[in-house]
Amino acid sequence: MDFGLSDEQKMIVETTRSFVETELYPHEAEVERTGVLRMDLIREVQAKAMAAGLYAANMPEEVGGAGLDTLSWLLYEKELGRANYALHWTCVARPSNILLAGTPEQRDRYLMPCIRGETWDCLAMTEPGAGSDLRGMKASAREDGGDWVLNGTKHFISHADIAGFTIAFMASGEEDTPRGPKKRITAFFVDKGTPGFTVREGYRNVSHRGYTNAVLEFDTCRVPKDQVLGEPHKGFEVANTWLGATRLQVASTCIGRADRALGLAISYAAERRQFGQAIGKFQGVSFKLADMALALKAAELLTREAGWKFDQGTVTEADMAMAKLKATEALAFIADEAIQIHGGMGLMDDLPLERIWRDARVERIWEGTSEIQRHIISRELLRAVGG
Repeated sequence: MDFGLSDEQKMIVETTRSFVETELYPHEAEVERTGVLRMDLIREVQAKAMAAGLYAANMPEEVGGAGLDTLSWLLYEKELGRANYALHWTCVARPSNILLAGTPEQRDRYLMPCIRGETWDCLAMTEPGAGSDLRGMKASAREDGGDWVLNGTKHFISHADIAGFTIAFMASGEEDTPRGPKKRITAFFVDKGTPGFTVREGYRNVSHRGYTNAVLEFDTCRVPKDQVLGEPHKGFEVANTWLGATRLQVASTCIGRADRALGLAISYAAERRQFGQAIGKFQGVSFKLADMALALKAAELLTREAGWKFDQGTVTEADMAMAKLKATEALAFIADEAIQIHGGMGLMDDLPLERIWRDARVERIWEGTSEIQRHIISRELLRAVGG
């Protein structure tokens, strides 16, 4: 693995960081204080992101994306991650890779409008009684003639309010396994406006203001069989094939925010004077900075290694779990210590630190809790010795 960046990667980092600082930072205060990301602002920034070649950059070139390798994509994600989450996710959208699993017709109908910025996608897995245990989902799908009929409720569904459709994962049957019956899962494209499909306002969230969640209700919602994504009863296979790298995406955006927080802490420690000298001269502060830098470096190296291995075809579930776990926990630690160094000012909304601190909390929960990541890592360790 080459630890240096290529000229192209350096350009990606510089272009994305410049865009974030120029086009996203100026709008952070409005979104944080109102909790709303205006559609006219979305369209304004979206147009600039497209002109800069940053929109849907995670997609392959053949469908209009930038065709970035995984490591370059993660560098891009890190820079976007410095900004308010709603701003970078919505205005510089990256359509879900799972859309690439669709048929040519499904790509034309669902993927391409997302790449063109005409709409957004959203994934519906989590339910009130089924979070980490997706096999425990109760929302169901049954065949009826040439259609499928969907019933049940999903919640915590990100940006479903602006999405033109959802990809809903539903229990579609059961199969016998050595460990007992196990639910089969099927994924469906469901268009907003389909009879029986309702999007309701979700919960107020302490993290990521302006980035909404919703409750999705399916009440005898009928969809044709050509809206199945992948094969019937193979929803887990589709998800595992196409969504694995989302943990690395979470890791990278966390690293971006952690880097921003550390930079603010270093500057403040050098400028703020107490007892006749800069507070960075005191071990109580200087050692904090050293520990913060160490945590950030470890998280970034784990994430870059996993990205590099992803492109080599050698990445493991444990590699991605380690990256996600370390990056999310490093962000929480660095944000907290950065506020401690700033003292009372760190908690004021004049600085982005209180936001970064609040936003950090959800990262250890979504895309697999820290406990799930530790389970994945330990399971792989034990399997290697027959445990």
